[in-house]
Amino acid sequence: QVQLVESGGGLVQPGGSLRLSCAASGTILKINVMGWYRQAPGKQRELVATITSGGIPNYLDPVKGRFTISRDNANRTVYLQMNSLKPEDTAVYYCNADIVSYVSDNVAAHRDFWGQGTQVAVSS
Repeated sequence: QVQLVESGGGLVQPGGSLRLSCAASGTILKINVMGWYRQAPGKQRELVATITSGGIPNYLDPVKGRFTISRDNANRTVYLQMNSLKPEDTAVYYCNADIVSYVSDNVAAHRDFWGQGTQVAVSS
C-alpha cells in the first residue's frame, strides 16, 4: 500500500523559515511528478510547487524566490524549504505525487496520492 507521510509544519513568526518533508513508502515502481499544495481556511486548495523526476521545479508566483522544492529520489522524499514566510502562507500543506505501483497481480498503473496534510501557521 502506497503512502505519503508529511512532517515539518508548525507555528513560525513572519519572516521565519520552515522545511516540510514528505516521504513515500510502499511497493513503488516509479515516482513521477511530486508537489506541494496548500489550502487556507475558506479557500480552495492551490498548487504551491512541483518538481519532475528529473528535478525541474515549478512554482506558484507568490512563493517564487521564497520557497524551494527539492527531492531525493533514492529516499523517495520531496522537500519544501519555505523562507521569508508571510501570514498569507498560513494553510494546511499537502504533499502530492504521481506514483506507478501495482494495482493487482502483474498490473501496474500510475495514480495520484496525497499526504495527510501538515499545518503551517505564520503569525506574530
